[in-house]
Amino acid sequence: MHAERDSSAYSAALPETLAWAHPVVQEWFVRRFGTPTEPQVEGWPAILRGEPVLISAPTGSGKTLSAFLVCIDKLLRAALDGSLMPHTHVVYVSPLKALSNDVQKNLDGPLREIRELALERGYLCPEIRTGVRTGDTLQKERVAMLKAAASYSGDDAGEPVHSADGGQVAGEPATGFDGDRR
Repeated sequence: MHAERDSSAYSAALPETLAWAHPVVQEWFVRRFGTPTEPQVEGWPAILRGEPVLISAPTGSGKTLSAFLVCIDKLLRAALDGSLMPHTHVVYVSPLKALSNDVQKNLDGPLREIRELALERGYLCPEIRTGVRTGDTLQKERVAMLKAAASYSGDDAGEPVHSADGGQVAGEPATGFDGDRR
């Protein structure tokens, strides 16, 4: 299903804390960030075990990406092996102010870049789609979202949310929790 990939460029620099991730996700992360931040290193083990996790750290420390990357990795693996079903697998709940930026910065960008890298490495990688729903989303748009379900869905916490397969729900607590921490 995939061609030989040149992993020598990044394998020497691969942090042990990323050993859980698919090789494409590992390579993307190392190219993009180099090494994980402390909140990522400390958060990933519990997130991977499916435990509830609260990460309190300064803005820009990688909190949101720590949860997103685990979910992206699971979705990528399902996409690559052909088992990614057309329904919502992950729900991200966030205050409206942060929702669009988080989805663009921590989901759409990484998903696009990881997919491009997977294709470069010879993997057949279908698109992993995202969707955003807020309290202002019209009913007809919500119905359309159900017909063309995104694998990863963002919501502004205006209504109860769930993933279609009992998958992961990631949340962003209210800002201002402790100064520059969320």
